[in-house]
Amino acid sequence: MLVHLAISNYAIVERLDLELTAGMTVITGETGAGKSIMLDALGLALGDRCDSSVVRPHTDKADILASFDISQIAEAQEWLANNDLNLADNSCLLRRVITQDGRSRGYINGTPCPLSQLKSLGELLIDIHSQHEHQSLLKLDNQRRLLDEYAAHSALVAQVKQLAQTWKEASQELYQRTHRSEKQQARQALLSYQLEELAALSLVAGELEQLEAEQHSLSQADTILSTCQQVLASCSNDEVNLIVVLTTAIKKLTSFKTPIAELVEVSQLFTSAQIQIEEAMAEINRFIDHFEADPIRQQQVEERLDRIYSLARKHHIQPAELPAFTTQLTTELATLNAADESLEQLTQKVEQLTKDYQQQAKKLSDARHKAAIKLAKAVQKEIQTLGMPGGQFAINLTPVDSAEPQRNGMEIVEFQVSSNPGQPLRSLNKVASGGELSRISLAIQVITAQTSRVPTLVFDEVDVGIGGPTAEIVGQLLNKIGQTGQILVVTHLPQVAAQGHQHLLVHKARTKTSTETVVSQLTTKQRVEELARMLGGVELTKQSLAHAEAMLATAQR
Repeated sequence: MLVHLAISNYAIVERLDLELTAGMTVITGETGAGKSIMLDALGLALGDRCDSSVVRPHTDKADILASFDISQIAEAQEWLANNDLNLADNSCLLRRVITQDGRSRGYINGTPCPLSQLKSLGELLIDIHSQHEHQSLLKLDNQRRLLDEYAAHSALVAQVKQLAQTWKEASQELYQRTHRSEKQQARQALLSYQLEELAALSLVAGELEQLEAEQHSLSQADTILSTCQQVLASCSNDEVNLIVVLTTAIKKLTSFKTPIAELVEVSQLFTSAQIQIEEAMAEINRFIDHFEADPIRQQQVEERLDRIYSLARKHHIQPAELPAFTTQLTTELATLNAADESLEQLTQKVEQLTKDYQQQAKKLSDARHKAAIKLAKAVQKEIQTLGMPGGQFAINLTPVDSAEPQRNGMEIVEFQVSSNPGQPLRSLNKVASGGELSRISLAIQVITAQTSRVPTLVFDEVDVGIGGPTAEIVGQLLNKIGQTGQILVVTHLPQVAAQGHQHLLVHKARTKTSTETVVSQLTTKQRVEELARMLGGVELTKQSLAHAEAMLATAQR
């Protein structure tokens, strides 16, 4: 419940402190006195947007503070606890500060917070019904919202909306991936063919280097054999035989009776050279003995190398890169195959989401049909008491012409009315006049307010276009709501104002240099005078005062 509202330097309000109680509080005043200013300021404390123009001229900032008693509002207590903003005494303070440069700060229980949090918490504390709601009643989206709020199945509505959104996102992804998969399938076929070619090649690590070396050797077989023979001949021909020369040299150097130390080392070097030459010649002989010029093997090696080189050219890589390229293609093909499996899983997900949506949307449809019958019956009863005798009201639920899940459920909600007996039910925007629409809107607001979980309700001139006996009935309806909660009613009708449990008067106080809005709580005598003024006439007469006094007494009884 709203217990205190403090406003400073807001618009033409310099300082305003209101103490509020439970029940029905009526707010009256002449047009332009500032009734809307007070409610606008309250809206800012609840997270509405604003600009610097709301700051009173020649001041630094506007400051609005709304205090609530939330001892009976379990949802608000839970919200504050979840956000670590709760106070021990079950009170809640919402504050909004707007500076001249347009900056805005919000506070919950003294802690700075974003406007989104103010708005989220404010929706649990106050529900404001605007004088313009009867115009928005013509929109089908608002008609559906009113029905859902009356049925109090917001959790089911949110679930259906979320399932539809998730289905839409998954379906779009499935569509995109399905169309991409056509290219993927072509790529998979190409990769499979290429990998088959590479697999048929069976190139193993080190094979290319071995083949190239062997091919080089086989292609020079005659030259190699001839060179080896020439080397042997040069070392052992009759004219110059290196072995004989070295043997002779060694014999001569070692033939002295007394060894010469310096020549002993030379002799040893010659001996070592002789041994190495003999070994080299032996190795050449062994090579010649085992070396064969094999044209058939040479052809095989060259054919094998040609296949390797051709496949490398085909893929625009070096022959040595073929093994790594094979690994790369294998990895890519595995990824595409996994994508196929993922695509199948995504298809199953979309199918499951469709089933889940249909199940929850069916529950929502059933709940809406039940609530529609109940709400239509209640609204019809009220509009007949609000100056539309014989009027009929119905809520039509038409299935949506689409097989795809819809965010708002499986049906279109449409309010229909028949203003006069014998006339068929038709859509509101086709048959309802401005006055009738206002009555229907008021009836819906009054009915939904009775089922609202929000303890404080604000009705801002919702009785526009209503007068006479109907106005008195409206006042009685609002009074009835106030008996179980707290409602603030801004009105121009004395019949409604007389029904209030307390009465606030908004008026302007003027000086030579300034004008400001003042709100006063009226005594019984002052209420009579204000009701007399509202009944009409600049001057208060005995007759108007008597009428006002009788009206107030009747309402209080």
